[in-house]
Amino acid sequence: MPNAPLPVFEQCLTEALEASRQWIPAWLDRLQGLLREREAMAPNYTERTALIDAYTALQRQRELVARHWLSALAEEMEDAPTDLMGLPRRTSLRLDELELMGDDQVQEKVETARVQQVVTMAAEDHFHEFTARLSTAQGFRAVNAEANPLRVAVYVETLTTALKTVQVAPAARARWLQVGAPSMGKALSELYARLDKMLAANGVQPAGYNVVTAPDSRALTEEELEGTDLLDGPMSERAALLTLDHLHQLLVGSEEVGGAANDDMTRSLATEVVDLLMQRISGDKRLLKPVRTQLQDMKPALQELARSNPRFFADKNNPARRLLDNVTARSLAFTNEQEQGFSAFLGELRQIVNELRRPGTNLAERFPAQLDRLRRSQDESMPRGEMEARGRAMQTLVRVEQRKLLAEKVAEEFRARPDYPKAPGPVRRFLTGVWALVVAKARIDESERPPMLSGDSVAKRYVDILTDLLWSSQLALASHNRPRLVKVIPPVLRTLREGLDSIDYPREKVEAFFQTLMGLHEAAYKTQRSERPAAAAAAPAEPEAVAEPDASVLNPDEGDLWMRHQEAQDTNFYDDSLPETTQPGFQNTQPMQRDWSDIKAEMALRDASSLSVGSWFDLLQDGHLLRVQLTWASPHGTLFLFGTASGRSLSMTRRGVDRLIEQEKLRVVADHSVVDEALDAVAEQALKNSGKR
Repeated sequence: MPNAPLPVFEQCLTEALEASRQWIPAWLDRLQGLLREREAMAPNYTERTALIDAYTALQRQRELVARHWLSALAEEMEDAPTDLMGLPRRTSLRLDELELMGDDQVQEKVETARVQQVVTMAAEDHFHEFTARLSTAQGFRAVNAEANPLRVAVYVETLTTALKTVQVAPAARARWLQVGAPSMGKALSELYARLDKMLAANGVQPAGYNVVTAPDSRALTEEELEGTDLLDGPMSERAALLTLDHLHQLLVGSEEVGGAANDDMTRSLATEVVDLLMQRISGDKRLLKPVRTQLQDMKPALQELARSNPRFFADKNNPARRLLDNVTARSLAFTNEQEQGFSAFLGELRQIVNELRRPGTNLAERFPAQLDRLRRSQDESMPRGEMEARGRAMQTLVRVEQRKLLAEKVAEEFRARPDYPKAPGPVRRFLTGVWALVVAKARIDESERPPMLSGDSVAKRYVDILTDLLWSSQLALASHNRPRLVKVIPPVLRTLREGLDSIDYPREKVEAFFQTLMGLHEAAYKTQRSERPAAAAAAPAEPEAVAEPDASVLNPDEGDLWMRHQEAQDTNFYDDSLPETTQPGFQNTQPMQRDWSDIKAEMALRDASSLSVGSWFDLLQDGHLLRVQLTWASPHGTLFLFGTASGRSLSMTRRGVDRLIEQEKLRVVADHSVVDEALDAVAEQALKNSGKR
């Protein structure tokens, strides 16, 4: 995780916004002049008229554009300090989004990409210098250009957002962007140089480029791929053929591409997409090398399928796409070739690839069969006992979460009592923490097995003692009636201990509370009768002589969920703060093959709020690396169940996951499908190609 940002970071954002208030109006003035110059040199009447319209519209809307643009920038600057998790940003365009776009939206994306390309080229020298220094101010150990809130893309995207809010014809907006892009790049270059000097004057040193934290750090770069045998040709030559227009037409089945006269072009585009898709997957270092080799051998079959079914890769229900998804997802379970189960998986994968490469005309029919084969193999590799244990764990975790949620409601009931506010702090914390759990469990048990008689209700008895408990803990009240005090203490203590035993709560954890409570009782009992009229009434609720227990002991479940010993065993509960005997004993963990610092450079940081079922993680435990997948999340997102390739499971609370991430003991390997990420990269490449044309 990055360090805390330096104070100068927010100062830099403020300076950037203030500078923007100066150069944006100046840029709009310059744009007006450029439109006039273009008008004078227009080659024909149509172009001259279009430029006049663009100039007139800008003159009319200039102030509104500036105001909306600055407002959008201000929002970005406001959010920037809280967006410093160092998360690699998702691509600016996803394949799923492209498929849903209309032609106008596609053209808008292309125009924006072209503007961004021109602006970037004009500003890139000073941008790189500034970004290196800003990364240090943000708290990053290495340059993280994608986390720079002042990068070119932010300015271009906020401008296009602002332009959508004004009543201007699309043709006029397009000419504003086209004509004004070079001068915008120059203005941003000057801004970056100014901000870089400001950071340098504050002693901020530039970060280095020795560690890469972007998503491509987990896959070969384009330059690296060109030097391998994974490609049929250099990426620069092959990838440049695909534009966003072509990809969009292919996805939506446009007649312009899909008609009979253009079948060859359709097949060519489809096979190119498959080439780029497999190139990206084959360079993904999260997959072990033998798997990547087999996937590369699968490429001819996928190319052949693309010629007859050009859209198969975009259809998540297509058997070929599902097979590719399943293979890559399954392979993420393994961190090295010696892990248990990998050899069997690789052997099965080889047989699948060989079957797909077998000559014949029924290729499309083979994919569903091989998908079923892979699923059967995966099911057979997981012991039945582990599957049953996972089901029991889910049921237990649901119950634990229900108890926690009900305990929160019980705690609110306690707080609403008129005698609650005057009780000493330790007693109040005990009631809203541990004792609320006790009552919640009793109520859940009785909802499943109602008592025969109303007087047999344990939950009611646990609540009924509160009157005596709260009264006896208040020195000013209890000292007035020593006979009642003597009478209520034994049943109160007995009921408290009974309730704690019902949730297996360790007696030693609340011993300090009992010592405090008995100290309060003793102080009340020893108070002299002669002191009661005045002194007792003024006596403090918590005598200084009574030691107060740790609040975390009385509220053990604030952010965490208390589990009984049997529940922890049933769910293989993992908590690095618990005694060693409660830790899961994973037999398949492997000694780390590399330094953890190297592994950290290849994986993205995430916080618990971004966890999604199906994501893969690396868990560092006692110097061993364990690859786990999030297989289930509780309905309210407070508990998570992870599984290993062998079927073993472990559970964690949300707070436990957050703590492990913060300690850099839990790292995301993949929070999206490998195939989805690769296809999104293809869409991004198509967008870049369009911007260059």
